Amino acid sequence: MENFIYHNPVRIVFGKGSIAELARLVPPRLKILMTYGGGSIRKNGVYDQVKAALKGRKLLEFGGIEPNPEYETLMKAVQLARAKKIGFLLAVGGGSVLDGTKFIASAIPFKGEPWDIVDREVPVRKAVPLGCVLTLPATGSEMNPFAVISRRGVGDKRPFSSPAVFPRFSILDPETTYSLPPRQVSNGIVDAWVHVMEQYMTYPVGAVLQDRQAEALWLALREVGPRALAEPRNYEARASLMWCATQALNQLIGVGVPQDWATHMIGHQVTAEYGLDHGRTLAAIAPALLRHQRARKRAKLLQYADRVWGLREGPEEDRIEGAIRETEEFFRSVGVPTRLRDYGVGPEAPARIAAKFERRGEKLGEYGDLGPKEIREILEAAL
Repeated sequence: MENFIYHNPVRIVFGKGSIAELARLVPPRLKILMTYGGGSIRKNGVYDQVKAALKGRKLLEFGGIEPNPEYETLMKAVQLARAKKIGFLLAVGGGSVLDGTKFIASAIPFKGEPWDIVDREVPVRKAVPLGCVLTLPATGSEMNPFAVISRRGVGDKRPFSSPAVFPRFSILDPETTYSLPPRQVSNGIVDAWVHVMEQYMTYPVGAVLQDRQAEALWLALREVGPRALAEPRNYEARASLMWCATQALNQLIGVGVPQDWATHMIGHQVTAEYGLDHGRTLAAIAPALLRHQRARKRAKLLQYADRVWGLREGPEEDRIEGAIRETEEFFRSVGVPTRLRDYGVGPEAPARIAAKFERRGEKLGEYGDLGPKEIREILEAAL
């Protein structure tokens, strides 16, 4: 196992009725900016619960944050927050709202061009404090320091991270997920699954506990994901799915182990170029990447085949392919197709997206050596 430092300061407040805890969790006397997306929180009652919990506080609102939060939109919130001297940000919604809010929190005190935080990876040393009321289990952003931001004008979707943007708290009430469209729930299941994969599917380093924790998350997702879709108001299923998604990317299973993240980085660029849902890009790219890298991921693929899918007999190559096929079938079983062509992505995509990575000089994967040639091959297989 590799050396590591693990610190996670996020207070999780989980369960029915927990939005009322905002009155205690949000620091008094600070001017608050509540951020949200397209308005679904008004329909499902979350907006009213937040307003009731913060009654009497200085509360402003900023809505309209997109599913892939856009830099231009977020900068409007930054300007508002600066003008109104906002002291606390409250993200109410899914991972995209929270990611966007992390950028807003970073950009408010930032000196210079805020896009440099993402594009040039300028470190964020200071951010306005923020909290979260989560309504969509998927990204794990509620318990990590990561965010992904889009800028349509330049065709980019890029991540950034900073300890300064850990939420001070995240409220997770599974009942807020009851009204989610099935497509969003399905995407969230796939996103959580691939988050685990990015931290597990590399090469062995003797991290026995981390491997077992990752495998437990997959087995739990297999069990509760389909049930959460079939029974939207099943509290136990929705609660378990919500907690799985948080655990999949709160960095605990990733300590002391090599990590990949190539599937996500390629998927972000597919989203930037074609507007596909994030979870759907992952469902197509992850199996293609596993096949492309099967020789270097062999030991972990065989372990995955054994422990997650029960494939223990027959030639090793057959077990590896069987595990990848089972993964694809699981994605399809929760309503997510596993080919880019299923989403209308054409044969021009591999070269187009690979060229983007070439211009940026980026190399991907746990070895840091997947370049434009390999990215193009993976995308060709994903079509």
